[in-house]
Amino acid sequence: MHVLVIGAAGTTGRLVVQSLAENIQHHVKAMVRKTDQMADMEQLGARPVLADLEQDFSYAMNDVNAVIFAAGSGSATGPDKTTAVDRDGAIKAIDLAVSHGIERFVMLSSMGADRPDAGPEALQHYLRAKHEADAHLMMSGLTYTIVRPGALLNEAGSGKIEAAPQVANRTESIARADVAEVLVQSLLTPQTEGRIFEIVEGTVPIAEALKAL
Repeated sequence: MHVLVIGAAGTTGRLVVQSLAENIQHHVKAMVRKTDQMADMEQLGARPVLADLEQDFSYAMNDVNAVIFAAGSGSATGPDKTTAVDRDGAIKAIDLAVSHGIERFVMLSSMGADRPDAGPEALQHYLRAKHEADAHLMMSGLTYTIVRPGALLNEAGSGKIEAAPQVANRTESIARADVAEVLVQSLLTPQTEGRIFEIVEGTVPIAEALKAL
């Protein structure tokens, strides 16, 4: 597949790009906001495209047939940036995918996005933004996958997860590397199409866990 990764320079996005670039089944276009990030994407084996979610980025959608949305405003930004990136940016990306005839869209969401008002107060605005973006994707007509991981860890992945519409222990965490691999493997796993599921650390190899959804 020819895949556009939105948020390619982020911590998880970069791992997505790396995994895609190592897979001979995929060609990867990496969307970044800064020119100094382009060389890194090239070294990973991706074709960088300079674009900003808060501006016109329709040209980034050219010549791709799938999108992985891994962008996020980050914990250091305020609610305005969360709205602009996590909600409005995602909604723009979904609408552009529709208008460009792109059928496959994989969304990195968050555990708790199903019930944002039940989450910790400090996270409710973020979870609400994710909830609204997810809802827009579900209504878009795209072949979607929405992945909602537990707390993200910056450590080596185990390659094993628990995946379910709602996992048994929602306080568990998961390595970003495993999240990235789930996003990539979802592209070619039919059982993930039209599905929303949560993921945390587990004992089942990623490919098996996704096929069992």
